[in-house]
Amino acid sequence: MTFLKSILNQSKKHDFPFDHWEYNNALSEGAIKEIINADIPDVSKHDLSYDGTRAIDGGTPEFREGIASGGKAIKFRCFITKENSSQFPNLVKFINELQSKETYQIISKMINKDLSKSYVRVEVICDREGFWLKPHCDIKEKLMSGLIFVNDKNESEDLGTDFYNEKLEKVKTVPYKHNYGYLFSSGPNTWHGMEKKKIIKERRCIQVNYVTFPTDWKVD
Repeated sequence: MTFLKSILNQSKKHDFPFDHWEYNNALSEGAIKEIINADIPDVSKHDLSYDGTRAIDGGTPEFREGIASGGKAIKFRCFITKENSSQFPNLVKFINELQSKETYQIISKMINKDLSKSYVRVEVICDREGFWLKPHCDIKEKLMSGLIFVNDKNESEDLGTDFYNEKLEKVKTVPYKHNYGYLFSSGPNTWHGMEKKKIIKERRCIQVNYVTFPTDWKVD
C-alpha cells in the first residue's frame, strides 16, 4: 500500500492559497518505470500546438462541468484503461489501491467529499518544450485532483504546478521533485496551472483523480 503509506506518513496539509496536501514516495519503482517508458506522442510534431489547456481544446478556465472524453487531444493522452492495462501492471496495482475502501475513505475524510460512488482515473503525462497551462479550476466532476511527479531527467524543480490566488497572481509552485505529489479537491477558488517555463527534455508525471463519471475503475 505504497500510496496509502505516503498519505498517512509522508504528507503535509497546506491551506494557502487553498487546502491541499503534498506527499512523498507514493509510487513503487515498477510504477515509475512504466511512467517513464509510456509512449506518448509529441504534440509539437503534429498539427496541434499547446494552447494552455491539458486537452488542447480551448476549454474555459472557470469551475465548470466538463467533457469526459478529454477533448481534441485524446490521442496525445495516455489514460490507464482495462484495454491497455497489460502494459501497466504496476500502475494497475496503484489504481487498485486507490479503489480500495481503506484508501478512498481516508481521502474522503481529508477532502470532505464522499468518494464511495466515485471512479478512479489515472493518466500518464509527458509535457515537452512549449507546454503551458493557463490558470484554471478543475471541472466539478473531479472530486479529487492531483499530480505525482517523475523527475528522472534532473529537470528544474520549478517545473511543478503553479498555484494562484483569487486575483490570478502566482503565489506558490509545488516543486517538481521525483516521486513527489500533491492533491486537493476541486472548487471555485482552486486556481492552478503552469507558467511558460523551459523544459529541457520532458516533464513526466501522472494525474490522479477520483471522478463522478464512469471509468474502467470503480471504487470497491
